[in-house]
Amino acid sequence: MSKNDFTAEEFAGRLARVRAAMAVRELDWLVAVHPASIHWLTGSDAKSYQEFQCLLVGAGDAPLVVLTRQGEVHEFETDSLADAVHGFGGGENEDPIAAFAELARRHGLPGSRVGLEVPAYYLHPHHYLALRDLLGEALVGEATDLIAGLKLVKSPAEIDYIRRAAALADLGMARFAEDLSAGVSELALAGGVYETLLRNGSGIAASPINLVSGPRSAYSHGAPTARLLERGDFGSIEFGATSGRYTATIGRQFALGAPTPRMLELHDVVRRACDAMIATIRDGVPATVPHAAARAIIGEAGLGPYRVHTSGYSLGPGFPPSWAEPLHMIGDSPYVLKAGMVVTIEPPVFIGPEGLGARIINNVLVTPTGAELLSRMPRDLIVGE
Repeated sequence: MSKNDFTAEEFAGRLARVRAAMAVRELDWLVAVHPASIHWLTGSDAKSYQEFQCLLVGAGDAPLVVLTRQGEVHEFETDSLADAVHGFGGGENEDPIAAFAELARRHGLPGSRVGLEVPAYYLHPHHYLALRDLLGEALVGEATDLIAGLKLVKSPAEIDYIRRAAALADLGMARFAEDLSAGVSELALAGGVYETLLRNGSGIAASPINLVSGPRSAYSHGAPTARLLERGDFGSIEFGATSGRYTATIGRQFALGAPTPRMLELHDVVRRACDAMIATIRDGVPATVPHAAARAIIGEAGLGPYRVHTSGYSLGPGFPPSWAEPLHMIGDSPYVLKAGMVVTIEPPVFIGPEGLGARIINNVLVTPTGAELLSRMPRDLIVGE
């Protein structure tokens, strides 16, 4: 994504919404740290999340000011909507918090009311503590959810990117099904998927491919290995495709040769759980409801103890290590589904004692009256020879 991927009007609308939310919280400044927040407001695709970075968003007509490591300054200047870009580090070590302190004084953050994003992965605890001490009483609250909440409902242009990503994901899964055979390694299968995705225009997704088979098929997020597939194997594959950094995910179960009755049973339970979720999704439904529907199906099959983690979550522009947004469909979720959200459907069952697991992953667009399935790839068990 860059500043050219959306119209100036769409970016301006996003900034206006952020400033309106800041006004509700009585914030003079928002210090955005999450790369997805910076990306959503400026279009920047820079890899600056590897070090300290932030975007200063002021109330009124204040300029958008970026602080980033020196190596990314030129990219921000030429490929983002930041009004001013300041770098630190250069060819020598430099304390980024000292650079932030100078920038904060220049723009009047001390003595004002400041909200700070405190996202997982992207803000070192040492930096957070230093920012808290530096801002003192000016830091009136954490605002990690401010931009993240505004991003959940997608614009028509964002949905177009996600549809393209979903079509690319289907191509990758079709390539996997074509290559699936005994004697092929998990890594080779993953290589075919990636080759298809990149050759057809996908970017590199934020999270790497999960691919497990045989004795590893109960690993819920196992990476591919050099293991050669054998007849009798059961397994699963999950990956993401991107368009303009917007992600679509897909996951399927597979078997080498005729699947056993237990394999077919697990696949059937998970698929029915997916269908139960999709049947409940529409505008205004609490995010707990689809989760409860999947949980009921899995529980009725006697597999409740092996149901693991969330039943699905919202998707947006992804930066390593995750493409997930804050909304999760799980028992204590505070969120409500809204038309324009894109969520994954993936209630999983992984049975360690049996060495078997099953998960089918699809993405749906929440609509006023239901859910639109974005993938065109069949959800049947993929059977290879």
